[in-house]
Amino acid sequence: MVDEVRIQGLGVIDEAVLELSPGFNVVTGETGAGKTMVVTSLGLLFGGRADPQRVRPGADRATVEGRIVLDPGGRVVERVEEAGGELDDGVLLITRSVSAEGRSRAHLGGRSVPVSLLINLADDLVAVHGQSDQQRLLQAGRQRGALDRYAGNALLKPLRAYTAAYERHRQVSALLVELTTRARERAQEAEMLRFGLEEIEKVDPKPGEDAELAAEEERLGHADALRGAADSAHESLLGDPSAAFEAANVVTLLGTARNALDAVRDHDPELAGLADRLAEAGYLVSDVGTDLAAYAESVDADPARLAAVQERRAELIGLTRKYGPTLDEVLEWSGRSAERLTELEGDDDRIEGLAAEQAELAGRLEAEAAELTSVRTAAAERFSAAVTAELTALAMPHARIHVMVNPTGEYGPHGADEVEVRLAPHPGSSPLPLHKGASGGELSRVMLAIEVVFAGADPVPTFVFDEVDAGVGGKAAVEIGRRLARLARNAQVIVVTHLPQVAAFADQHLLVEKSDDGTVTRSGVTALDREGRVRELSRMLAGLEDSELGRAHAEELLELAAEER
Repeated sequence: MVDEVRIQGLGVIDEAVLELSPGFNVVTGETGAGKTMVVTSLGLLFGGRADPQRVRPGADRATVEGRIVLDPGGRVVERVEEAGGELDDGVLLITRSVSAEGRSRAHLGGRSVPVSLLINLADDLVAVHGQSDQQRLLQAGRQRGALDRYAGNALLKPLRAYTAAYERHRQVSALLVELTTRARERAQEAEMLRFGLEEIEKVDPKPGEDAELAAEEERLGHADALRGAADSAHESLLGDPSAAFEAANVVTLLGTARNALDAVRDHDPELAGLADRLAEAGYLVSDVGTDLAAYAESVDADPARLAAVQERRAELIGLTRKYGPTLDEVLEWSGRSAERLTELEGDDDRIEGLAAEQAELAGRLEAEAAELTSVRTAAAERFSAAVTAELTALAMPHARIHVMVNPTGEYGPHGADEVEVRLAPHPGSSPLPLHKGASGGELSRVMLAIEVVFAGADPVPTFVFDEVDAGVGGKAAVEIGRRLARLARNAQVIVVTHLPQVAAFADQHLLVEKSDDGTVTRSGVTALDREGRVRELSRMLAGLEDSELGRAHAEELLELAAEER
């Protein structure tokens, strides 16, 4: 509900605060006192058009600030949090300002937001019905949605079945379109994958093979140098047995050094330890020499093998240039591509199966949509009769409401029906769309009748009516007040009125008064007590606040309204 509205610099209002109750709130005041600015402020608060001409002369800007109490688990709270706004103990603060130059700014929960977000939130927060305000139920989607809620449980099962069939039909159709329209591209993709897999299969690479071949090519390419180095090192360590005389070598020199130490090792343990280390070095050098001889024997310059290795490496490098920087990644590409090729080659079978499913779903859609049309048509007849009866009591005795349910043949998320509420204002006149078949005052009454019938079915927490009583009086005015009070049992209702018969039914009565300089100041909006309501209703009835006859009539109206509430 709207808990409080603060207005500054809007029209004749310099500064005003409206504290609203959860039920039926009525705003009254003399002509030109600024009552309509209350509706204008609420319109601005929920994304209405920013008109710089509404800015009070002499003011830099007009500002409206509203405190909205929200359901903690509602959709609005989630959307506010998504926008970065914050709530204070379940209360949302909305601010809208319009500069004299026409610049508009909006803040939601302390965060600057685009005005379009306020408009989107308004659909779940408030319904404003006035001469110049956009009517929620004039929107085709709203009319269909409201009728569905009015139809109630009778529509739930067929709508659920239709929605399931529609979603699956949409998925299948989209997949079919993709498979058929991209047939050429998919065939080209399959051919490319097939070529690559055949090329890789022909080479038949093994994991790690590229590294092994690179090492073998390096060894074969330097075979002579490697063998010569091994022979030279072996000769240095162990000497050359084929030489005519024995040259000094490492093993001989280590033996000479060891013998020299062994001769005196018994005289000093430290020297004995050094002798042992020389012995170990001799054994190690001898082993290395033996290994060098074996290595030199194993190294063989094989030009044929070197050419084969180089050729194999060229084949593998050709693969890595096309399918991945390393051989392992080439093998990974091969695995992925084989799976993808299997998927592509199965498209023909998939297309055939999907086409059959699509045809079956189309039949289901047609049947389910027809069931929806039947249920909606029955609900539309009941709704038309109920709203027409309401209009009779609202001083439109000859008006007739017709809810048209027209199958379009085009299936959408909610069926194939186009729902439109039409009004025949006079006997013999053709039913016309609401915005064409009713004047401003009539349209407000039609909206009131619709909202009363939809009460509980169209879950908007706050309704605002301006000039809903235009052109009526007497008994019809009492009926309007009675129906507004009925609507307020399920929602917050805010009404600007000049009729005492309507004002008498309110739970809270706000009086707007101008000061001597023609402006509405902070003290210019007053919540009236019982005595204040009697005085204001007397003024509205007789034009005199202290008229005895007017006061008596005002008391009677208040008692009547209290009994009916």
